[in-house]
Amino acid sequence: MDREPGPGRPVILNYGGKSLHRQSHGESFLALVEFRFSGHGLYILDEPEAALSPRGVIRLMRNMDRLVKTGSQLIISTHSPMLLTFPGAEVYLIREDGIAAVPFRETDHYRTALRFLQNPESASDDIFGKPED
Repeated sequence: MDREPGPGRPVILNYGGKSLHRQSHGESFLALVEFRFSGHGLYILDEPEAALSPRGVIRLMRNMDRLVKTGSQLIISTHSPMLLTFPGAEVYLIREDGIAAVPFRETDHYRTALRFLQNPESASDDIFGKPED
């Protein structure tokens, strides 16, 4: 699109000046958030962590903070224990019997990640069975 002259700035600048086709899935998603999302918006995201490394999730959270501070609202469906800890977030658990607000520490995603990180050997034994001596 940018090869043809037109009004306004080149479209590629809306994504940080680098083609989305030359970025990984996670990098292109973060470029979208950083260069296209702005204040006073409503953003509905379905598992935005799917293509992100833990550092990418932290970068996303910094951008979420920027957006919230400039009047935006985000509704996010996630399995990420990191995203669940976003300050001031309202976390809802959706089950067959209904929807309930819960503290992030009471979600299975948070508890599972915490247990795994606190004792990966024990968690691995549960997953794969204990190694035979």
